[in-house]
Amino acid sequence: MERLESDDREATVTSWHSASLDGVFDRLETDEDGLTADEAERRRDEYGRNVIRRGESVSPLSLFVAQFQDFLVYLLVLAALLSLGVGLLPGEEPNYVDATLITLILVANGVFGFVQDYRAEQSMAALRKLSSPDATVLRDGEKVTVDASAVVPGDVVFLEQGDAVPADARLLSATNLETDEAALTGESTSVSKEPGTTDPDAPLAERTNMVYMNTNAVKGRGTAVVVETGMDTEVGGIATQLREAEDTETPFQREVDRLGRRIGYGVVALVFLVTLIQLSFTSAGPITILLTGITLAVAAVPEGLPAVVTLTLALGSRKLLDRNALVRRLPVVESLGSVDTIVTDKTGTLTESRMTVRRLSFGGATYEVTGTGLEPDGEFRRDGEAVDPDRLAPLLRCGAVCNDAERAPDSEDEEYYGDPTEVAVLVAAAKAGLDGDHERLREIPFSSERKRMTVVADEGCGLPGAADAPTAYVKGAPETVLERCDRIVADGEVRELTDERRQAVLDENRAFAGDALRVLGFACRTVEDADADADAIENDLVFLGLQGMLDPPRSEVREAVADCRRAGIRVVMVTGDNLATATAIGEDIGFDPEGAMTGAEVAELSDAELAEAVRSVEIFARVEPEHKVTILRAIQENGHRVAMTGDGVNDAPALRNADVGVAMGVRGTDVAKQASDVVLQDDNFVTIRDAIAEGRGIFDNVRKFVNYLLSANAGEVLVVFVGVLVGAVLFPRAFASRSEALVLTPVMLLWVNLVTDGLPALALGADPKADDVLDRSPRGDDEPVIDTRMMVSILTIGALMTVTGLALFFFGLSRTRDLVVAQSLLFTFLVTIEMVRIQSIRSRYDQEFFSNRWLVGAILVTLALQLLVLYTPLHVFFDVVPLSPRGWTWIGVAFLAFLVADALVSRLYDRTVADDRRPGSPRHED
Repeated sequence: MERLESDDREATVTSWHSASLDGVFDRLETDEDGLTADEAERRRDEYGRNVIRRGESVSPLSLFVAQFQDFLVYLLVLAALLSLGVGLLPGEEPNYVDATLITLILVANGVFGFVQDYRAEQSMAALRKLSSPDATVLRDGEKVTVDASAVVPGDVVFLEQGDAVPADARLLSATNLETDEAALTGESTSVSKEPGTTDPDAPLAERTNMVYMNTNAVKGRGTAVVVETGMDTEVGGIATQLREAEDTETPFQREVDRLGRRIGYGVVALVFLVTLIQLSFTSAGPITILLTGITLAVAAVPEGLPAVVTLTLALGSRKLLDRNALVRRLPVVESLGSVDTIVTDKTGTLTESRMTVRRLSFGGATYEVTGTGLEPDGEFRRDGEAVDPDRLAPLLRCGAVCNDAERAPDSEDEEYYGDPTEVAVLVAAAKAGLDGDHERLREIPFSSERKRMTVVADEGCGLPGAADAPTAYVKGAPETVLERCDRIVADGEVRELTDERRQAVLDENRAFAGDALRVLGFACRTVEDADADADAIENDLVFLGLQGMLDPPRSEVREAVADCRRAGIRVVMVTGDNLATATAIGEDIGFDPEGAMTGAEVAELSDAELAEAVRSVEIFARVEPEHKVTILRAIQENGHRVAMTGDGVNDAPALRNADVGVAMGVRGTDVAKQASDVVLQDDNFVTIRDAIAEGRGIFDNVRKFVNYLLSANAGEVLVVFVGVLVGAVLFPRAFASRSEALVLTPVMLLWVNLVTDGLPALALGADPKADDVLDRSPRGDDEPVIDTRMMVSILTIGALMTVTGLALFFFGLSRTRDLVVAQSLLFTFLVTIEMVRIQSIRSRYDQEFFSNRWLVGAILVTLALQLLVLYTPLHVFFDVVPLSPRGWTWIGVAFLAFLVADALVSRLYDRTVADDRRPGSPRHED
């Protein structure tokens, strides 16, 4: 048999459903008798196993190494190596303190990220369906059961209700066969299948003579010849797209990397300037200058930033997991908070993914049915008032008896086997206390030609005047059932079906269908002979009424969608369902049906026309996988950050290409989960809203500690930089007496960084999100972590710390003429003022001091450690002296001076930016 090349795949797949059956047999070199065992073995060697190949798994080592691929990390590793490399110089010892501190911080950061990413991978493995279904095939003229992975092109397979379709196949025969293709096409209702040919241009959802891998037979039976297996199936084609797609960095990852590079370049320039100043104005030797440069670089680089970012994202990830959202990559937690558009599938995401009877027509009146899902809880209402379900018993009993669906035996949950439409009718009957238990005397099965099904049961129909005798119950397309009727139930009586009443039923049917309901008609009659001719049994029927059903929206979705829109997030529905169903469901949830488009219409638009259309269209129907990706990219090209939700195989390419791919964990296919960034373990759209709120809170926290770390480091660096310059000019003797020639020694700088950039910064990442987090507009695509306002704040605070800190230093030096005392004053002042700085930043987000108990504890521990250094023998190692009450008084004066200056600058700054503040954003970053 000729092996078809991948480049011809699209043309080949198109031809399978439109070619004649003889042509299919010729191409596959098979027939209705299937293959021999030897031929099947040969083809398995040629085509490979019938499986969807997964991408390469990520090893734990790769996950761990990935944690250190960051520019700031590279810079810190270089600083650590230089600290140790000094020991290679004559007469010098390695700087183990610097190297050890840096290494500990880097390892802690790596462990945080690795643990979270590894847990996510393990959770995904637990979610995966590892079992492989069986398939019944014809080999050597006999039916045999084989593992589905052993199916090959040319095999004839047998399908029964409940079977998983093992491969893409062309139907040879079918009896009442229906398949659930929601995972592949997004179609919420089952699809009737029958042999024959279809139009070459028919979309996937309309190829009724084909069955596809990863779908299920929900009704009837059939035989089919396998035409494609493994990666050549429709599902395999989608999997191939996923494997070829490249993983892209999130916007947040790019921002943090860009921030790290800018800081790194600034540090290099700063070290160079300080080195020049030391060479020009001090008596420090070259080794001391080198050590000072290394230490200053470490002080300037916010080494806590990678660890704090990682921990904050990990904490956010844990919160989301508690709310049933599994994050597969840490940076995605923040990305969720920056999306401004959600492109969501309908079936199973916005809806229950279960057909539910919502409306009945019986006896000339219309009734609403409450309750969703498979629970038999609900009421029957007319004009808003609950009615006794007994009055609807004939219609509901007909639906329960003329039904092949059944309750799963010994099931604690409400589970059913069968066609989703029949399950819905059975559940509606259960709401009235009726079941389908009966003695079935005869069945006349449904067919696409007849468009109806009949069951003869040994029980009466319950109609007025009807005999207690075997009854034929009929259901099917309303027009087909109605044309077999000559009577109708009206006003509680069985009356003649006049032309006027017939037209009223047809009008009611159109009204139901206009509301996107799938409508079935029901009828019955008493029969004397269950073995009579089928045409006679299905004639002279009494028309009972209509049942209209649909896949209803989740009860909580309307509020969740409204919350997203309040947060400035546009929600767009993209579904494989037909346009009428999509617009009806969408309008019910709150989508604007104006301008709703189909996938075929999308394909006809130019890039420019589509870019314009996606600005306003909120509903896209009859969409195929390639259309979803096209729509997604058009929205992204308009400058939007998009989260794509979905659960089916057909959603996977869009999930991979979205800024944030969100898959459903319960109903979602394995392919969709593997393509996603986030898996919702409860399939609840509300969880997406909560994740967005959490993501926004995380970005706030990132901004808080970036502001805190950089303003503190800016103050430390400016203190050293200006101090060296001013000290060498104003106090040359005092500075010349010390080899370091600095206002702070390297060990002091490292200690300040350790205690202030450590626990307090980490605890800041655990801040709760602000109450108004969903009242803001999404941050713009071009809005960086450090915007202009924050940069002004960082530089202003750095300057204020420098002015007040150096004033304290030089005042103490002038009064005591002791450089160690002056350094001790400045050393302690920086630690305490940075603790105050934290709450100053948090107050801009209306957060009280005690709202984060971890932060309160971290601040107290930091202050205690500083006192420990000052008043225990440890002060010898840091070359400081215990401060006297007079020294603390001087620090207090400097402290008050800083707070007053900060308040004045903040007030001036508030006035300056008042007209430029983005609505809903926190107050300026000060």
